[in-house]
Amino acid sequence: LLIFLKLSLFKSDSLVVWAVGPDGAIFWYFCIFSLIPCRRTDVLLMSPWLAPIVWEGTFNRDILNAQYRQKHLVVGVAMFAVKKYIRFIEGFLHSANKFFLSGHRVNFYLFTDHPEKVPSMTLSPEKRLFIIPIEPYSRWQDISMNRMNIISSYIRSRWRHEVDYLYSMDIDVQLFEHIGVEIIDTLVGTISSWQYTKTRENNSYETRPESRAAIPRGEGDFYYAASFYGGIVSEVYKLTTACFKGIMEDRANGIEAKWHEESHLNKYLLYHKPTRLLSPEYYWDEELILPHIVRVKRLSSVHKNLKEVRF
Repeated sequence: LLIFLKLSLFKSDSLVVWAVGPDGAIFWYFCIFSLIPCRRTDVLLMSPWLAPIVWEGTFNRDILNAQYRQKHLVVGVAMFAVKKYIRFIEGFLHSANKFFLSGHRVNFYLFTDHPEKVPSMTLSPEKRLFIIPIEPYSRWQDISMNRMNIISSYIRSRWRHEVDYLYSMDIDVQLFEHIGVEIIDTLVGTISSWQYTKTRENNSYETRPESRAAIPRGEGDFYYAASFYGGIVSEVYKLTTACFKGIMEDRANGIEAKWHEESHLNKYLLYHKPTRLLSPEYYWDEELILPHIVRVKRLSSVHKNLKEVRF
């Protein structure tokens, strides 16, 4: 039995201890930062590059909250509600106000082509909503891919002065359980819920070599959802800038990646490893049946007719 000690990428908050059996399986994991043993034998708790994977039962939020409140951090959330997606604003904000980083300062940055249709809502005192008008795009694919450029531009001009951490979230989701400071780290990716229904070979990476988002067949470790990612502002700036550069190079060559900005996100995170991974608890696709390993569904997509809302 091999025992490893590691100063975790939770910065100064944690020391992680785990045991690896003869077959390489991680079967005991102590979250010293939360003062509780995290006995999860049914899921992967550490990435191959030793980044923690956050699951229910692997942290103590009360202790983490006490530590992070002393740091007086501000977290930004960028989301986009364009065209028919404005119908999801109220549900998102209502659930995020209740469940997202409760008790911590959060700036919600809502980009929309219909600012006059944003419902009036009273948020918690520590949360603020900024409505930012944008021009509409003719295709939903363009809306999706231009998010990277908009986020990058606003980091450079504004957000680097306003927030410490920044996350991008889809607007057509709702939160059902608390999402707290366990998500905070340098660079954070969310493992796609589809990864738990298909083998790695069947993940939806872009594989065409002519695309800047291409990942060669057989490579890749996790498939990440573009619906929820983030980190410190400087790292999110690097990510969004690089992804948009790849998108523009593809566009110049008449190429559109298989899953648009998500394909470019996965290419970036393959070579710039996240320092923390969120399990599919943090973004579950409602099309899928919830497996027993997902004990808590914290955030999930809203059931909708994609053809109707996109066109």
